[in-house]
Amino acid sequence: MTESDDAPAKRPTIYDLAQIAGASPSAVSSVLNGTWQKRRISAKLAERISLIAKEQGYAVNLQASMLRRERSRIVGMIIPKYDNRYFGAIAEQFEAMARERGLFPVITCTQRDPALEVEAARELMSYQAECLIATGATDPDRIAEICAPAGIRTINLDLPGTGGPSVVSDNFGGARDLARLILDRVRRDFGSVSPLFFIGGRGQDHNTRERLRGFLAAHAERGIDVPETRLLMRGYSASKTEASLAGLDLPQDCGIFVNSTIALEGVIRWIHARPIPPQMRFGCFDWDPFAAFLDQNAGMMRQDVGAMLAQVFAFVEHPPAGAPRIEVPCIFEPARSALAATAG
Repeated sequence: MTESDDAPAKRPTIYDLAQIAGASPSAVSSVLNGTWQKRRISAKLAERISLIAKEQGYAVNLQASMLRRERSRIVGMIIPKYDNRYFGAIAEQFEAMARERGLFPVITCTQRDPALEVEAARELMSYQAECLIATGATDPDRIAEICAPAGIRTINLDLPGTGGPSVVSDNFGGARDLARLILDRVRRDFGSVSPLFFIGGRGQDHNTRERLRGFLAAHAERGIDVPETRLLMRGYSASKTEASLAGLDLPQDCGIFVNSTIALEGVIRWIHARPIPPQMRFGCFDWDPFAAFLDQNAGMMRQDVGAMLAQVFAFVEHPPAGAPRIEVPCIFEPARSALAATAG
């Protein structure tokens, strides 16, 4: 019985490559797993074997080769969202910084779903990841508990945990400074001293709690009480934010503290759905370059992704004792609208 043209081609093995190259299977294996120099195999032979492997369509069995090494050089990251400028920047810079250090980055999105976070942690364990970066995880300590028996270290980014070191933004300081700015802009532009609205986020989240604390501290400095009716923390959804604002009769001279660029999308929808755009002022924690040109924008606080990841990799390369928490200052991004540019 002859092999049909439609039958899949037989995958080449190390022994096939060895026969073609005129070398031993162990020499081929050493070239493919990157240890050929230790065996004093010539660069010429290593180059020929690599070329033959490529021509023959040979793919290294990554998991099997990792079992033969002391280190996998794999560093994993779970991330809650891709469709967000902040988390997108984290993913992109994480990949680049990992490769600069000779590490192989693996990233998976978990949609803020605790079950997907656990599943992702177990999958990364199966790949012998040396370290897992839990970014914005709903339960970082659960992830640490899963990884610890396998000897996989965890580092928390964006949201803190107690099972490993954490790198977070200075949410309190950034929010306090942003609220001060919005209050000053509202007073300057409208002569108003009324409390701001706090829009977006979830009250149980560490970041939201810290930003709310900074928001309230800025008001307390000015002797301004903030009623509960001005604190609207109904999640990060743009649609929920828009619905929250639609149900309110906001004054034209109000100020809004927007907790995340996702919530900001809902604020912008609400502004442009009104027959007459309001003269209100807003500030946002985090940063969106397009919102910087809106007339209503007073300024934004951008989280310093580069500095945060630099600290993460410092923990990867030099594991600390215990579970320290590092808070990275935010960067103020001024408004770039014509209204802000002409203000004196």
